[in-house]
Amino acid sequence: MATWNSRGLRGSTLEDLINRTNEQYREKGLALIQKVPTPITPIKIDKEHRHITLAYFEKKSTVDYIGAVQGYPVCFDAKECNTDTFPLANIHEHQMAFMEAFEKQGGISFLILFFAARNEFYYLRFSCIQEFFHRAHQGGRKRFSYDELDPEYILKHKSGFLVPYLDGLQKDILSRD
Repeated sequence: MATWNSRGLRGSTLEDLINRTNEQYREKGLALIQKVPTPITPIKIDKEHRHITLAYFEKKSTVDYIGAVQGYPVCFDAKECNTDTFPLANIHEHQMAFMEAFEKQGGISFLILFFAARNEFYYLRFSCIQEFFHRAHQGGRKRFSYDELDPEYILKHKSGFLVPYLDGLQKDILSRD
């Protein structure tokens, strides 16, 4: 049996926390965010237990979540790391292309990072992601460190919300005006 921190289940706890937060935001009328399903093609199906036992991904997925927050279209991906450095290889080129196209259409793209060792959530603006990618493409570091991040976007724990990313989104929106 797989454990919660095995490679196959990595990130599922973060995803569960975000899914529960999204439900809370929806119930309070603050946001309508949906998990984007990853398209798969089943290869083997256990008909007795009615579940897929082997499948492959049909195509590259875009981002984990998409929706609207009080009139603002948003999309974001959730990433987790166990150290204070985050490899840019964990953000795929097709995800960057999707988020960039989303921004060009007037939407807001971002990442929610979970720094497991610190037990901290961080709202990473798309403009920052672009800066890190630009640096890497210019021959610089292919990762960024926690110390390079703006502490204003650390998501502080709030009563009632597990991953209070709307706080980061509000700061992001205000920084664009």
